[in-house]
Amino acid sequence: MSVPQPPEPIPGARLLFSLDPAVNHLNHGSFGAVPIGVQRAQQRLRDEMEANPLRFFTQGLTDRIAHTRRHLATFLGADPDGTALVGNTTTGVAVVLQSLGLRPGDEVLSTDHGYGAVSLAIGRECRRTGAESRVLPVPLAATDEEVIQTVRAALRPGRTRLLVVDQLTSATARLFPVAAIVGVAHEQGVPVLVDAAHVPGMLPTSVASVGADFWVGNLHKWAYAPRGTAVLVVAPQWRERIEPLVVSWEQETGFPARLEWQATLDYTSWLAAPAGLFTLRSLGVDRVRAHNAALAAYAQRVVGDALAVAPAHLPDPGGPEVAMRIIPLPRGLATTVEQGRALQRRIAERLAAEVAVMSWNGQGWLRLCGQVYNAPEEYERLAVRLPPLLAQR
Repeated sequence: MSVPQPPEPIPGARLLFSLDPAVNHLNHGSFGAVPIGVQRAQQRLRDEMEANPLRFFTQGLTDRIAHTRRHLATFLGADPDGTALVGNTTTGVAVVLQSLGLRPGDEVLSTDHGYGAVSLAIGRECRRTGAESRVLPVPLAATDEEVIQTVRAALRPGRTRLLVVDQLTSATARLFPVAAIVGVAHEQGVPVLVDAAHVPGMLPTSVASVGADFWVGNLHKWAYAPRGTAVLVVAPQWRERIEPLVVSWEQETGFPARLEWQATLDYTSWLAAPAGLFTLRSLGVDRVRAHNAALAAYAQRVVGDALAVAPAHLPDPGGPEVAMRIIPLPRGLATTVEQGRALQRRIAERLAAEVAVMSWNGQGWLRLCGQVYNAPEEYERLAVRLPPLLAQR
C-alpha cells in the first residue's frame, strides 16, 4: 500500500499562531493552540474588564454570556436553551455526575476507552454515593455494530443509572457510533452522557441529532477558542435537575445561568470564543477539517513505516474525518501512564517535538495530530529521529 499523499498547505495558516518555531507541535489534541487574533480579542476583553471591573461584571455580562452561548450552540447544532458554558469537558462531566442523585445499588457504566480524568470523576462520585463504577471492555478493532451490541448486552435496566461513552476517544482516536448507542440505551431506559471533548471544530456534528441526555465538548481544542471554553448540552427533562458545583447569584434563575455564573470567574475566554469560530470559518471549515484529517493519516503512515509497523497494524478506528491517529510503540514501551508521560517528556526534550504518548490496555501508543500550522516535513523529521531514541531504553 502506498503512503497517503499529504494535503496542500493552507496559505498563511501557520502565521496565525504564536507557537515556538523551534518546536514541532504535533499534539494539538491535548491543549489546542489559540490563534493570535483570538488571543488579542480576549486581551481586549480583559482590558475592558480591568478598566472598570464593577461595570464589566454588573452591567450586561449575563446577556453577553447568553449571546455567546447562542452563537456556540448554533454552530454545534444544539438547543441554545439547553446549552451551558462550562470550563472544560471534565467540569461538565462532574456537574452531571453530582446532579444524578446516585445511591447504593446504582451503577455508572463506561468503556475502557474513556478519558482518565473522567474515569477518576466517576470513581469518586461512586465512592461518595455508594454506587458502582463498571468499565466495559471494547476491542479497538470492533465494528460499529459490534460496539452497539456489546453496549446493549452490558446495560442493566433499573440499575444502570448512566452510560458514559466517548464520541471520539482521546487514548485510541476511536469514533463511536454515539447516536445508535444512545438509541439502544434509551430503549432500556438508561440515560447517556456523551464525552465529545474533541468533536467541536474537528468533526461536523449536530448535537440535537445525537439525542443524548447530556453532551459535553471543548471548543478550546479544535475550534480555536481560548482555553477554558466548553459546552454542556442537556436534554429538556434533565435541565431543572442540573446543579452547579458552586452556588452563586444566578442560582434561582435556573439552567443554564445557574451553571454559568461563578461570580468573579474570568469570563473573557467564553466571550472571545466566537472569534475562534470566525478564524475557523475564515480558513474554511470543511477545508480545515479535510486538511487536518489527511495530514494525520499521512503522519501515521510515515512514522508507522519508520517504526516498522505494517500498514495493516495501523489502527484506523476513527475513519477519514478524524485528525488524530495512533501508532503502536515497540513492545514494552509506555505500558503504564507514568512510563508514557516519561517517554513523552524525553521526546520533547531530545527531539523538540511535542507528541502524545498513551498507555491503553498495557500497550504504548504514539498519538499524532494534524493541524493547519503543521507541515509534512515535521512528521518526516520525527520519523527519522524517533526510532534511534526508542532504541535507547
